[in-house]
Amino acid sequence: MKSIAQLLFVALFALAPAMAAPRDAATPTTPATHPPGAAIASGHALATDAGLQILREGGNAFDAAVAVSSTLSVVEPISSGLGGGGFFLLHDAKTGQDVFIDARETAPAAATQAEYLLDNGDFNRDRAMNGPWSAGIPGLPAAFVHLAEKYGKLPLKTTLAPAIRIASEGFPVYARMARGYAARRDVMDRYPGTRAVYLAGGKPIAEGDIFRQPDLAHTLELLADKGFDGFYRGETAGKLLKGVNDEGGKWTAAELAGYQVRERAPIVFDYDGWKITTAPPPSSGGIALAEMLQILEPWDLARLDPTHRTHLVVEAMRRAYRDRTFYLGDPDFVQIPQRTLTSRDYAAGLRATINPDKATPSDMLSGKQTPMEDDETTHFSIIDADGNRVAATQTVNLLYGSGLIPPGTGVLLNDEMDDFALKPGTPNAFGVMGFDANAPEPGKRMLSSMTPTFMESDDKVAVLGTPGGSRIITMVLLGILGYDDGLSAQQVAALPRYHHQWMPDLIDAETDAFTPEVVEGLRAMGHAVKVPGEEAGDDGRRSSHVWGNMQTVEWDKATDTLSGGTDPRNPVGAAKVELSSPRR
Repeated sequence: MKSIAQLLFVALFALAPAMAAPRDAATPTTPATHPPGAAIASGHALATDAGLQILREGGNAFDAAVAVSSTLSVVEPISSGLGGGGFFLLHDAKTGQDVFIDARETAPAAATQAEYLLDNGDFNRDRAMNGPWSAGIPGLPAAFVHLAEKYGKLPLKTTLAPAIRIASEGFPVYARMARGYAARRDVMDRYPGTRAVYLAGGKPIAEGDIFRQPDLAHTLELLADKGFDGFYRGETAGKLLKGVNDEGGKWTAAELAGYQVRERAPIVFDYDGWKITTAPPPSSGGIALAEMLQILEPWDLARLDPTHRTHLVVEAMRRAYRDRTFYLGDPDFVQIPQRTLTSRDYAAGLRATINPDKATPSDMLSGKQTPMEDDETTHFSIIDADGNRVAATQTVNLLYGSGLIPPGTGVLLNDEMDDFALKPGTPNAFGVMGFDANAPEPGKRMLSSMTPTFMESDDKVAVLGTPGGSRIITMVLLGILGYDDGLSAQQVAALPRYHHQWMPDLIDAETDAFTPEVVEGLRAMGHAVKVPGEEAGDDGRRSSHVWGNMQTVEWDKATDTLSGGTDPRNPVGAAKVELSSPRR
């Protein structure tokens, strides 16, 4: 990594794309072998800056990932944090290897399905979504340790320093953070540890306030100083256990100390000249992307009218989400027919069931398993000057997770237990169902939709991902199709979005995602389409006006340029590029 004096800084914030000019005016005759610098896109400018700072100090993309992730854990408590988990997709430029770091939360042994039922047998949604029983054992701190020890160049004391400083000194509360707290305050006010942080001044946080988290800074300092034991054993672990169990939960010291990240092989497949590298189980995203894109590949989507293009994409979504419901879970606990689900032959069979002019009602697809072998969550994307890259998605699940901060830790715990099939066939908070493959077991990882992804062609590399619950996968799908259509990184981040997840049998769409003519055409084909401003249907669902927070970076090897795209739906996000001096 070059010294600070050798770096040319180019920064474009929020709505504007980050773009770096090529080193030379002339277009290279052969694709570049190394990027001209580094690019980072994340959901908050302070996190992007933290990553760039670490690169200037001699770190690589994996060190920068620790800095970005930990800073997001401080400044985006609405979306992620040390009390949650995440997935890190890594590309090591020196070896050419890709690896998937699974830091998903795990189920406490006490969290059986029976614990989430009321006396009458109904699902106890409050216990699944709020408080100590909703929280899995956190994985994100272990991911920082793993990244630093195995892939980074710098110690945690360096890479966690920006997050520690911001937690201690504070940062301005932004509108989305204040709105989220207002929406969750009735739950967050239940717990004294949470009240001590969010009502520290005797009044609720408000936009523009400086939000300080000294307990969280201390927790990060212990992690930086003692590594794994600084969080999963000792002082912090004791406070976590006491805070959870005092509220009626049943965590054990052995469960905390026994947490381990998993390294897994990514899912890799080809689509229209692109190599797609993406998330394996316990993410459902990679298998779903492989199904959807391989179903769609024979059609020339660019030549179709908008109505028929959308129809075919929705039909692919419908089939992939049906398979998600029945087959996917933690691969350490269940047999997943991954080879079949990601095969071209299987995609061809699904494609044959699609009528190009008529919707397939979801209840006509088998509702039984057949024999066979947003505002929540956040994402960041990194490419460094050596060509290393990171796509990372992390979460505490719903807004502010469980709402519970064990006193003295500053750690807002997740509510990821709701992502298990706590009552088979009962939709979770995102409306998706699950069955035995995703039932809770001690130490098991709940199924996720987080889908960090790489795209690579002969002359381009793109890194992308987004939050958005069950809509993550379809947003990444639309982003891939956008890059395939030749859109820029910023255009991909800004693409209008629509979504179908098999059940309920409904197309959700953002404001202005479809013209009135396309909506009319889709309905004529038999699709139910829910657009903002219309009354909710019998199921009570109403489409959000906007959703997601796409963060993406792209390296054009043909022109040797870097660019970044940050979602215009999120005004505090930032995509930035720093150019290094020419290599000699």
